[in-house]
Amino acid sequence: MNICTTVEEMRQLLKPARLANKSIGFVPTMGALHAGHASLITAASKANDITVVSIFVNPTQFAPNEDLDNYPRTFEQDVKLAANCGADIIFKPDVACLYPAGDPTWVEVTGDITKVLCGKSRPIHFRGVTTVVSKLFNIVGPTNAYFGQKDAQQVQIIKKMVRDLMFDIKINAMPIVREEDGLALSSRNAYLSPAERKAALVLSKSLTSALTAFNNGVVNTQQLLNQVIDSIQSEPLAKIDYVEIYQLPDLTACQAELARSNLLAVGVYIGKTRLIDNIILEETNVVDNA
Repeated sequence: MNICTTVEEMRQLLKPARLANKSIGFVPTMGALHAGHASLITAASKANDITVVSIFVNPTQFAPNEDLDNYPRTFEQDVKLAANCGADIIFKPDVACLYPAGDPTWVEVTGDITKVLCGKSRPIHFRGVTTVVSKLFNIVGPTNAYFGQKDAQQVQIIKKMVRDLMFDIKINAMPIVREEDGLALSSRNAYLSPAERKAALVLSKSLTSALTAFNNGVVNTQQLLNQVIDSIQSEPLAKIDYVEIYQLPDLTACQAELARSNLLAVGVYIGKTRLIDNIILEETNVVDNA
């Protein structure tokens, strides 16, 4: 497996693959890889001739009061996991590589899709995400790119960016990978104390309960929201950032009763650690009790 650190090195390494019309799978990450990332890399490896994994903790998606400096960095372990899952190339640029000196050029998706959910409490976050992902897309030139559904809002924003900027890339959203007890895998889970780790289960439990209610015919938007809010508020260590439902794919506001495909998403602080999770509520899943 090759480890590249510069743009020119990456382009030269991938040039023969492009000339041979080989497919390139790409998994952009910030490192601290876990089984969720492993599922993305494995999927990319199975479906493409070459698989590239980037490891870059992107500073422009962190606000000054967020955890950039403390974000877990486990490069040696990451390389082993990526290799075991079939990665061919690791791209590990430094900040100066992706953000040369001077004022940066931003790539920003505008509209409500970036203003709700995480975009409401982290107003600069998605501008940083779309800027760095567009840079990585231009460097790697993938056929397919793979993102985890846990970051559901990010997935929809990236899809919109790809459509609007006419990138010739297929975006593959892969299912959330969870621990046996239901907790969605996240690099930030490492911050949790044992008590906080147990408390964090309230996210998945509340979402699963809402899905059950929805599948049993409950389609009232506020009723479902209230059910999730009450469940999370019953956990003393949990502090809600948001509990919201939006229509997919553009994260538009829902009516009083749900229809079509909907994203129920939560952002919750467990202690000082902010976790996110979500579930899809599909209209076709509703049981007719008439």
